[in-house]
Amino acid sequence: MHKVKLSDNLEISRFVHGMWKLAEWNLSQKELLKFIENVIELGINTFDHADFYGNYSCEQLFGNAISLNKSIRNKIKIVTKCGVKLISDKFPERKIKYYDYTSNHIIQSIENSLKNLQVDHIDLLLLHRPAPFFNPEEVATAFSQLKKSGMVSNFGVSNFKIIQFEMLSKYMDEKLVTNQVEISPYCLEHFENGNMDYFLKENISPMAWSPIASGKILTPKDEKGEKIYQVITEIAEELNVNNVDQIVFNWLLKHPATIVPVLGTGKIEHVKSALKAVDFELNLEQWYQIYIAGLGKKLP
Repeated sequence: MHKVKLSDNLEISRFVHGMWKLAEWNLSQKELLKFIENVIELGINTFDHADFYGNYSCEQLFGNAISLNKSIRNKIKIVTKCGVKLISDKFPERKIKYYDYTSNHIIQSIENSLKNLQVDHIDLLLLHRPAPFFNPEEVATAFSQLKKSGMVSNFGVSNFKIIQFEMLSKYMDEKLVTNQVEISPYCLEHFENGNMDYFLKENISPMAWSPIASGKILTPKDEKGEKIYQVITEIAEELNVNNVDQIVFNWLLKHPATIVPVLGTGKIEHVKSALKAVDFELNLEQWYQIYIAGLGKKLP
């Protein structure tokens, strides 16, 4: 599978596999290992985590699985995120959900992630969300320490807008390598807020979470989803494509910003289906048909 170069020392697969719902897959340790091995065989080498996924359990589930086959670590790239503190029975002292980007918390989060994942370094660390209380000097200090210690190789953000990205970048010694944001025909926010133009300007490949809008496209529950589904179904028939999800993935892959979709499925057949999106290409008019369906109005 084609790789996407995010930095001099980080190439990720054209699709990333997300671990957000890993705890809900109800796989045994050996079943999860087999699933991970199958995903790698299909050409996906990058796995996306966050410290709090699955009520702070998914990293450990993943780590336990890959510990059964130590050779896997050399075949994969691990992405994780930090900064969000959830209300959880594992942290009974917390009264509310809030964000913590102090140096101590960032470093402690990574130490916990390394322990849970049972690895010695993270290939890419993302700050999970922008925060109203945010000290970029603290973040830069933490990133510098994590880099020097070898615990983290690359850094990026998630859900940041342009000014937030540039603000943090100004304090960094090295380039932020990506911004993981929600992108789908259902969610056009980052086409409208300037982020997509910024990605092109700065040669940043964004990662797209929820690329099929968590079912809002394939099993629509509102007029917007129904319109998108109608359009992608018609295009699938035109192109003789069996699974309409492939149309959505190709829509993402076609964009010149080199969008990297994050898959969230625990079923290997769904992974295989998504990867077939590279076997064809929408024409420009078809791409715009989908965009306009999501926009809900004609272009000016």
